[in-house]
Amino acid sequence: MIRTVLCSVLIVSLSAPSLAAQKAPSASANPTAELTRLENQWASGLVRRDRALFERLLAPRFVYTENDKLSRRADVLHDVAEGSDTTTAAHNEGMEVHQFGPTTAVVTGWLIVRGRGHGGPFLHRYRFTDTWVKGSAGWQIVAAQDYLMPRP
Repeated sequence: MIRTVLCSVLIVSLSAPSLAAQKAPSASANPTAELTRLENQWASGLVRRDRALFERLLAPRFVYTENDKLSRRADVLHDVAEGSDTTTAAHNEGMEVHQFGPTTAVVTGWLIVRGRGHGGPFLHRYRFTDTWVKGSAGWQIVAAQDYLMPRP
């Protein structure tokens, strides 16, 4: 009888960690939540000019298009950290995560940016499409496309 009880206790105690892991999914187990969080970090990183954040988020061969202009990773890092425009506020709206397997996703939405540039104060609305790939460095953007909504 004692042997049966000890075996039962041993089995329950060994299986408890795996049961707990199944009940509490981590952020990495939920790509939608993780990518939404990273996109929001992107917006706040613009305001802080957080070069380290963008170095982590942008894949080494990252490409970016805004309307008719093509930029590479180095160009974007320079513009974010040392560009002439000052971003005073930025946030995302209407984001949707479109997953294509466990390591590829596309996030679409609106990025609203307020700031000051050569022409004075601005309020820009960008329709964006970001392509994310999960590798050894975690989720990184490999390509992004923004369309600057014309002013009414």
